[in-house]
Amino acid sequence: MDDIVEQAMRKWPNVPHCYGWLGLDARGAWRMRDEQTQRQNLPGDKIMHTALVGFINRNYKADEQGCWYFQNGPQRVYVDLELTPYIAHTDPALGFVLQTGEAMSDIEAVMLTDEGRLLLIAPRQVAAIDDRDLAQALADLRMDGEVLNDETLLDWMANPSDQKILTWQFAETALTVSRIASDNIAAHFGFVPKPRQT
Repeated sequence: MDDIVEQAMRKWPNVPHCYGWLGLDARGAWRMRDEQTQRQNLPGDKIMHTALVGFINRNYKADEQGCWYFQNGPQRVYVDLELTPYIAHTDPALGFVLQTGEAMSDIEAVMLTDEGRLLLIAPRQVAAIDDRDLAQALADLRMDGEVLNDETLLDWMANPSDQKILTWQFAETALTVSRIASDNIAAHFGFVPKPRQT
């Protein structure tokens, strides 16, 4: 967290929280959501200002209830999550990088949703892979050590009772892929997709 943010929190400890005005889309873009955008359930305007994006990234945290927020000076700006708290992008040097700019290391599990989204799980992190990088990541799936074709993958996804083991090759490690319904992601990983004041 930035020093200036910590100083502001000490100076003004009781600033009301903000809800619904900031979103994280499924491609890892921060979105500003004004009142009209919220009423119409639209994604909002993509934040393009490099310094502001960096500020949000450095001060992005979760509270004890699994609500993710950006600490904006003394105020918590809670984030509406379209998919997961982190979105991963492929990087030729680092493997996978989160929307915050942090390299995703220590990947310990992989899940595939019923909608074909690949989730990477590391300690205290769950990240969906940006759909623009999905084809590259899906190319690392294997069944019985063999590269998958689209038909075999779709068949595996459509048949939850299928006992065939799907693996994902990452560096020198093969991780078993498990299934998860998109609607169950938030509950399974203990985060709140749309925090609201209670």
